[in-house]
Amino acid sequence: MLILTRKSGQTIVIGGGIQVKVLEIRGKQVRLGIDAAADVSVYRGELFETIQAENRRAASGPKGGLTGLAGRVRGEE
Repeated sequence: MLILTRKSGQTIVIGGGIQVKVLEIRGKQVRLGIDAAADVSVYRGELFETIQAENRRAASGPKGGLTGLAGRVRGEE
């Protein structure tokens, strides 16, 4: 993990296409501004984990995922 120290108004650049700027520091909270291309998804960490868990659950699907679904469509259930 890379650890950087930034002051309010300073930025970091990730991969040349994502800019993160420290907008404000207030007590224990830091407000960040993120400038990235429209096709780059930006999520809070806890939301990203929830999305990943839901994707895994959906991929496993009921009764064997897509294989089970194909059998049900053919009436083999």
